[in-house]
Amino acid sequence: MKILGKLFGSDSRVKILRLFLFNPDGVFENAEVASRARVYSSTARREIALLSRVGLIKRKYFYREVVRKSPSRFVAKRKRVAGWTLNEKFYYLGALQSFLLGATPLRENDVAKRLERVGRLKLVIIAGAFLQDFNSRVDLLIVGDSIKKLVLENAIKNIEAELGKELRYAVFSTSDFEYRLNVYDKLIRDVLDYPHQKVVNRLNLSKT
Repeated sequence: MKILGKLFGSDSRVKILRLFLFNPDGVFENAEVASRARVYSSTARREIALLSRVGLIKRKYFYREVVRKSPSRFVAKRKRVAGWTLNEKFYYLGALQSFLLGATPLRENDVAKRLERVGRLKLVIIAGAFLQDFNSRVDLLIVGDSIKKLVLENAIKNIEAELGKELRYAVFSTSDFEYRLNVYDKLIRDVLDYPHQKVVNRLNLSKT
């Protein structure tokens, strides 16, 4: 990410660029951009203004359900809000997508380091978005014990912010994973039988 940050001006800009490029049909309010990219609100507003000026993103209005409390009950109402979406007519869109989506900001060791505090990890496999295989059922498979749920969720959000995409991930205890492996569980086979990389492999799982 540091190299891309230098090329594009800042790490924050790269995160926000990837958010829009990875989610071409998405519409995001300023606050959601800041939350998903894990940057300050002021930074998100500044980068959104810049990307809007150059024409990469455009304003789009959409309806969001808002729940409000009345004296006796909760009432759901649809509210028209302004957001931002990718401008599919941006002249350099194809070149930018090819470069940024192909330049994975996290290396194998980076992923392992982000997850090292979540518990006693036995196996971590990256696939899907990490390898530009967007048809994969799972982007990240984690096997371990004493997994700390909140620490894991925070680590996943940090990884998602750098990738610009919500991750599809699965977490198993060691015993559960070994059972599923032995009975040829479909999800496990869908990960192991297709492109993937093992970034932690304390189970000494073979390449097949």
